[in-house]
Amino acid sequence: MTNTDKKILVLGCGNILLRDEGIGVRVLERLQDTYDFSENTELVDGGVRGLILTDMISQADHVIVIDAVINGHEPGTLYRLDGDDLKLSLAFKNSVHDMDLLETMCCCELITGKRPAAVVVGIEPKDYQSSPSLEISEELTSRIPEMMDMALKEIEAVGGTWTPRNPS
Repeated sequence: MTNTDKKILVLGCGNILLRDEGIGVRVLERLQDTYDFSENTELVDGGVRGLILTDMISQADHVIVIDAVINGHEPGTLYRLDGDDLKLSLAFKNSVHDMDLLETMCCCELITGKRPAAVVVGIEPKDYQSSPSLEISEELTSRIPEMMDMALKEIEAVGGTWTPRNPS
């Protein structure tokens, strides 16, 4: 199996009604609007679906998750989590979702016998507990281009390709 045969799933996670909680979905939307991706790369709004994503995740060889990550640093701090960092970080329930990625990945392995390689492109949220709003804080909005670049590098690293769309 060549790298281009490997299925890549890019998940934008979060609840867009809770400000910075929706950053993963907002970054995913920008990627979809700005680039075309190779056939082996699928971009999906994962929202806060948790276990509903089990089948989709188990069919992928590589999963790239874009999400808010609570690690206690300054709002806007960017993270790249994989391997042991991913296990340690997500084991402490620092995702703002009820069902975190690690639990969903473990369920994939239990149900299907397969757990794909995973990486999280994350950012420390500023506001995810105030009144519902579709607006992302300025601290996070200003970092969206960097998060997009991080996600594009991850896609390339595992055999996906992308090309900029022509502005219409």
